[in-house]
Amino acid sequence: MTDAPRCTVIGLGSPLMGDDGLGLVALERLREGWALPPTVELVDGGTWGMSLLPEIERAERLLFLDAINTGAPPGTTIVLSRDEIPRYLAMKVSPHQVDLRDVLAVAELRGTLPDEAYAIGLQPERVEMSVGLSRTLEHRLDNLMATVVRRLEAWDCPCQPRSEAICA
Repeated sequence: MTDAPRCTVIGLGSPLMGDDGLGLVALERLREGWALPPTVELVDGGTWGMSLLPEIERAERLLFLDAINTGAPPGTTIVLSRDEIPRYLAMKVSPHQVDLRDVLAVAELRGTLPDEAYAIGLQPERVEMSVGLSRTLEHRLDNLMATVVRRLEAWDCPCQPRSEAICA
């Protein structure tokens, strides 16, 4: 067992709402493509809402993966710090994001929201009833994953590409 802080990565979104499913696609890409240390926990947050509170409260460092609407051009990589997260999630029209804002408010009031929390995602192109990401977001996934890996490595959570892990 290591003394490294525990990092929780939560993928958010609905795979039935086009680009809104980005967080779950990115989480799966991280799970399949990278060998992560045991101090990193990957959580499929989907549209869980208040059920995510225990996961959030147990985390020492918290990273949300999601489609994030800031009004930027579609496919733009968005990185939000802890204090910026609720403001931007409040702007979106999606049940899981309203619930997440409420969950973060509860964790904040209880003093259990980790000091180090980020949301990383892409500006969606389309959030509508459909399966799969837009081509714009599909083409930006590698850039998104590079940003996610840099954040985890900044937290001393080394990420090794699976192809290299197999050869080692």
